[in-house]
Amino acid sequence: MALDILPHPTAASLRLAPVEPRFAPAFCFALLAAACALASFAFACATPFAAFAVVAAAMLPLRPALLVVAAAWLVNQGIGFGALHYPVDGPTIAWGFIIGAAALAATVISASVLRALPRSATPVALACALLGAYLAYEIVLFAASLVLGGEGDFTMAIVGRLGILSVLWLIGLVAVCEVFRLLMAARQKQTAS
Repeated sequence: MALDILPHPTAASLRLAPVEPRFAPAFCFALLAAACALASFAFACATPFAAFAVVAAAMLPLRPALLVVAAAWLVNQGIGFGALHYPVDGPTIAWGFIIGAAALAATVISASVLRALPRSATPVALACALLGAYLAYEIVLFAASLVLGGEGDFTMAIVGRLGILSVLWLIGLVAVCEVFRLLMAARQKQTAS
């Protein structure tokens, strides 16, 4: 299948493991859907899909990561068109699909970077994955802007601000994963004693 570009990692090779592997897709979806809702209402068109892509790729094999990111994109689009009243016209709908494609490209790049880097350097690997994901995301958006218009929105100030926003979101999402992992470990230890 086309989405099987990379071999599936084992549970031991995943970078983030806040829950048991069998619960990871549901946890990742809940985390990214909640984050996406918060980001969509707070930042509208600046949802940090590159950061979401890194978290999904660090927590899941590629295919489930793509599905979770696509589901987060659907949450974003539902909020945009349903609650934020985006205009229902050709260019807006086209941009919605391009954002989804960019998010999926960021996920594939994140998975590739995480797979290529040593497991012992997780913080560095996550940073490298975010850099690759953000570049892929912005390249897809910029390429689309050449057709749909809006290339003037790709100034260093705007791209830099959105990049910093993605870094902050990644830090926050990783922190949530780590806090959840510690709480689950403490709970297991408490029930074992």
